[in-house]
Amino acid sequence: MGITLPILILALPFAMFLILGLGGVKMSRKLAGVLGILANGCLLVMSYIVAFTYFFSGDSEFILDGVRQQVQLYDVTWLAFTERLVVNIGFILDPISAMMLIVITTISFMVHLYSWGYMEHEPGFQRYYAFLALFTFSMLGLVVATNIFQMYIFWELVGVSSYLLIGFFYKLPSAVSASKKAFIVTRFADLGMLIGILVLSYYTPTFNFLELTHNPGAVMASTGGATFMGASVLTWAMVLIFTGGMGKSAMMPLHIWLPDAMEGPTPVSALIHAATMVVAGVYLVARMFPLYLEVEASLLFITCVGAITAFYAAVVACCQIDIKRILAFSTISQIAFMMVSLGVARPELHDGMGYMASMFHLFTHAMFKALLFLGAGALIHAVHSNNYTSMGGLRKYMPITHWTFLIGCLAIAGIWPFSGFFSKDEMLAAMYANNALWGVWMTMVAGLTAFYMFRMYFLVFWWEENPHYKEHKPHDAPWQMSVPLIILAAVSCVAGFIPFGEFVTWNRLPYHIHIDWVGVAIPSLVIAACAIALAAWLYMKKNTKPAAMKNAFPVLWQAANRRFYWDEIYMFVTHKIIFNGICRGIAWFDRHVIDGTMDGLASMTQFFSLKIRGMQSGSVQTYVIWYFIGAVLLAAITWICLL
Repeated sequence: MGITLPILILALPFAMFLILGLGGVKMSRKLAGVLGILANGCLLVMSYIVAFTYFFSGDSEFILDGVRQQVQLYDVTWLAFTERLVVNIGFILDPISAMMLIVITTISFMVHLYSWGYMEHEPGFQRYYAFLALFTFSMLGLVVATNIFQMYIFWELVGVSSYLLIGFFYKLPSAVSASKKAFIVTRFADLGMLIGILVLSYYTPTFNFLELTHNPGAVMASTGGATFMGASVLTWAMVLIFTGGMGKSAMMPLHIWLPDAMEGPTPVSALIHAATMVVAGVYLVARMFPLYLEVEASLLFITCVGAITAFYAAVVACCQIDIKRILAFSTISQIAFMMVSLGVARPELHDGMGYMASMFHLFTHAMFKALLFLGAGALIHAVHSNNYTSMGGLRKYMPITHWTFLIGCLAIAGIWPFSGFFSKDEMLAAMYANNALWGVWMTMVAGLTAFYMFRMYFLVFWWEENPHYKEHKPHDAPWQMSVPLIILAAVSCVAGFIPFGEFVTWNRLPYHIHIDWVGVAIPSLVIAACAIALAAWLYMKKNTKPAAMKNAFPVLWQAANRRFYWDEIYMFVTHKIIFNGICRGIAWFDRHVIDGTMDGLASMTQFFSLKIRGMQSGSVQTYVIWYFIGAVLLAAITWICLL
């Protein structure tokens, strides 16, 4: 294949960031938009060529004895700490990186095209496209990294890019606050990740993924059986690395930034939620999966965090009013679904089916979640509000948005034959194979998913029409926004039929997907259908049943609507305990004890200096007197000592 295309895949979006960032102010909006879209179109074509060459060429460089190999297309030394511990910059190609090239460039291109219509009249249009290019560059660099240190560099660049895009409307205090919140929360998580990377590299010592994952048993042996607080050093390292994934993927308790990230432009939400930013944690665990298999405790931790987060986010989504925040909590729940699938994956259980299922759902979820967010953007573009209370009955006015949004809802609800059915079925099958309790729990979460998605669908498209339609008649979005919706809807209809297991598995051997209709598929379909029917009964036509339910459980509804007060808890801990309690106490001690002691010494010095300054009056007589007194005192002291 050579290295030209891989280098261009990383160089093109970075060059576009520089061109639009430095020269955008001299360009027209149209020129900046065309340049951004054309560059992403070229990037899309190049990424597809690389991925399809890897999957279908049969080249011996990529396939050996029927097994797809992990190939470093290039890997150059950047920093050298010791002879063995070096940091390289390179491009790795294997099943999951090739799959992510397709996901990132597809969603990025759709977002670029969609933004041409959605952001047309917004100030800072050129700056927006520059930030999109930086975000695309960062995500691509993250997924093709040959070593964990390179991944960490691009991991932080993704954080910077998200900060810039979430706070794009910097004149709005809420946007500024949301961008800072996202940046600060993920920085705390990334600190844990960095510590984990340093611990791992200290014992290995290497950053290279191929060396770390090719022989994980040797990595475990390299720690020499070292333990800390009853757990092996490798367990601590892998859990600490996962904390970075918890931050980026918004797992509890580091989930609080993602709902507020909706303050950014809606196309940005599609890019963050569908491409790599939020699924980076899933990709991180998948990339280092052989090492996680070596420490069972770390996989159990991942499973528990994912299961709790999935249920929490699904419950909260049932009580939100803002359609973008409903989708945000939906993303948290779906990412947690993927985490659980990875956590329950074992080689002895259907050859690690949970790994393949998680990657399959990452792929299908990217398509229908981008569709749903872009559909939400079309709705907001039409009614100028994020709240479903400003909508209702829009199926008559926005048929393209209606049908494409319905396809997205059916896909995420896991209804056959849409893509979400196949990937979610595989994840549930892996969970049941590991432990029936995980399967039952996550089936319940899947039912909640179907309910809250169709709650939103019926409230937006079927509930009573908003009276404001008489003043401003809503309509479908322009072609730049409608074409991405149609393409993503089409992909969401057919992506489930891709024989995904033949391309992406943890051991890179083909896996033939088999649907367990009796044990998994039919029960989950029945639960999803019942959830949709319940949503239709409550929200299809205007009635008093939703209000009655709210009044029947006011405390629960209020708590779920307020996200179970996680933001208030953080505010209490940071402001009341840390700031007002600990920090104020430290400040008082510093001011009154440390500064007070120093001030007292200074005052004493000043007092005595004022008293004895006459000794330095410049008068010879005074100096003679003090000389005489000193001589007498010295003689007296000498005489006393000699006695």
